[in-house]
Amino acid sequence: MDFITAYNLAGVLIGLCTFLIIGIFHPIVVKSEYYFGTRCWWAFLLVGIAGIAAALAIHNIFWSSLLGVVAFSSFWGILELFQQRERVRKGWFPKRKA
Repeated sequence: MDFITAYNLAGVLIGLCTFLIIGIFHPIVVKSEYYFGTRCWWAFLLVGIAGIAAALAIHNIFWSSLLGVVAFSSFWGILELFQQRERVRKGWFPKRKA
């Protein structure tokens, strides 16, 4: 952490991690809808709530920021889950064969 602080890299590192977290959430949402449909939306809600609670409990600004990004990416995932269902319905993504 001293290197990051010494060279003022915290903002850049948070930005990079945010980019990666959002990029990771996209396939998670697609696979979740494929295997579980929209009935798993509550899992995204629980992850989001836990992320906010953890972000509020941690005093380190770097880790608190990343937990906040995970939390709100999870909340965003709920909306995307239902939008993914519509994309599947339109034929843009494959539908799971039962």
